[in-house]
Amino acid sequence: MTVDPSAGLEEEVSLAQLPMPPTAPSTEAGSCTGAINPRGTGCVDPGWGALGSVGTYWPDSEYVLVGATFAGAPATGAAAARSGPQVLLVRTDGSMFPNGDGWKCLTCGVPVPPLGTASFEYGVSDVKYPINGFHDGTRALAGNSIIECDGIQFADDRCTPDRMRVYPLQWDAGIGRLGALREPRLHPDDIHIGFSYMVAGNDSFQQVPFMGRLVFDPANSRYTVEDVRTLFNPAQQFQPYTVGAGNELTFNPAGMIGEFRGWNHDGTAALGIQHHSSGNIDAWATDNVTGRSWPLTHNAGYTDPMAASPDGRYLLAEQVLGSGRVDFIAAMPEIPPITDQLPTTAHIAGIRNNGRRRFFLPYLVDLDTGKSQQINVGGDPNWNAAADPAWLSDSTGVVWAENLVTAPACDGANPLPCPPSGEPGGRRSRVMIARFDNIEPTPPQPVAPAPVPAWGLAYRPGDPLPQVPHLPEGTYTLRGTDRGSAQVVITENATKTMIMQIVVTYTDFGDGDGVVINGTDRVQRRAETGFAPITWHTDLQISGTYTGTKRTSEPDGFTLGPETIQNNFRATGTMTTVLDGHTYTQPANGT
Repeated sequence: MTVDPSAGLEEEVSLAQLPMPPTAPSTEAGSCTGAINPRGTGCVDPGWGALGSVGTYWPDSEYVLVGATFAGAPATGAAAARSGPQVLLVRTDGSMFPNGDGWKCLTCGVPVPPLGTASFEYGVSDVKYPINGFHDGTRALAGNSIIECDGIQFADDRCTPDRMRVYPLQWDAGIGRLGALREPRLHPDDIHIGFSYMVAGNDSFQQVPFMGRLVFDPANSRYTVEDVRTLFNPAQQFQPYTVGAGNELTFNPAGMIGEFRGWNHDGTAALGIQHHSSGNIDAWATDNVTGRSWPLTHNAGYTDPMAASPDGRYLLAEQVLGSGRVDFIAAMPEIPPITDQLPTTAHIAGIRNNGRRRFFLPYLVDLDTGKSQQINVGGDPNWNAAADPAWLSDSTGVVWAENLVTAPACDGANPLPCPPSGEPGGRRSRVMIARFDNIEPTPPQPVAPAPVPAWGLAYRPGDPLPQVPHLPEGTYTLRGTDRGSAQVVITENATKTMIMQIVVTYTDFGDGDGVVINGTDRVQRRAETGFAPITWHTDLQISGTYTGTKRTSEPDGFTLGPETIQNNFRATGTMTTVLDGHTYTQPANGT
């Protein structure tokens, strides 16, 4: 499924690649020889994901921050420092730094905090992802650290590695060790950050978004996160559905953050991902003060990497829309996200990737009209967008990294072939820039300090994480905003700790846009664990603006196993959507 032409933007786009270090022939020490890089400034790892997150350089749109993994440096000597995860400052205008490179390594040779001194997410120190520049141009949030250049802007020739410092970023979660800051993102006020905290078990996980204030601790050469509050509240008024008189359900756009994805342009709202229509996971913004939410994308299939333009006009959202990956479950529009409350989110989200084959495509979204366009139409589908994109500071362009599908997502047991890379040295990553030729440059505006997210909960070290509530067992009515209704029957387990089944019966249900839905949709958990297989039994018909069906194979239905959560698509049975004569089927297992 693609963007409806009536909802499409028509911005003029110029695409190019940004200059990157030469490619190391291998990851072996010494493979980055003088013949490959005569300037001795290092080589990038040839593998998938070596060029990663990008970040805005606020003082000047002629630069952007890029995370890169270096490889092939000699084992000893000064050049040995040009190895592993690094932060680069890259020219966007085609000009060069004084040494003749189009990029400058900011962190090469800079001591990185030892393991255990920062709130590392996966037990490793990695300054490569995510990257968010501070507005003064002298600092950046880099992974779970903050890099600084002694008060000198990164683009200044005086900013050399001997002036750079890498400070660990720490959060005391009160659990006997540092709390893991999952994908922290700097607030536009340069004072606060948002992040997710994830607790994973053998059969479930919980992820809670937080916001806190950055405090520099000079005595211990570190930054800490203080005054922490959740960007989540278990109260009913902040849940996707509320229950009214007569057991009537009402869709409730509030607290729709789910997984935290950043901030809007002025930091007055947090960005996140949640269901908007069934089977789709869209971008949402949530007001920091009131907790009220509004959707930013519509029928994206799945999106999570995103960035708001500094002028507040656009969102660059990397969406699965248009790839054909999830249309079998997501293409039918205007189905309310009722069965998704089981929840089905993790299983549906897992469809979006197949390991090292991603299906994200970059879309420019107009935040006033909701219109959008894919900005790299006609590009090679084997090159997939990587998190996170970043805007030029004057809002005239956006930068993102791409990776080429790589084994085991191709070749071997996978029936899909691995394509060769045409990039320099055969590297399997690159960094793209899209300039919007008819968007006038706008200087970045000052951002006021973020207000306290009063709708969230204060979190003190050692507090238990707030638990996510669910709709209790019972029979409910959901009325269409235009016409008709749906009967919703929810069944819990014996201990009332989770939903085991949701059955929805639609009768001439219409929520807008001339769409009418009839039929049944049943989703059930196969065991009392969060990672249990989930089965759909679906027989829906859509009429009006669109015509079509969404059906599962019967009598056994369509089942997604827990492997899907690891981005390894495994299903039994089929689900097929037919919309306006187009038939959408699921991918083959393992692809």
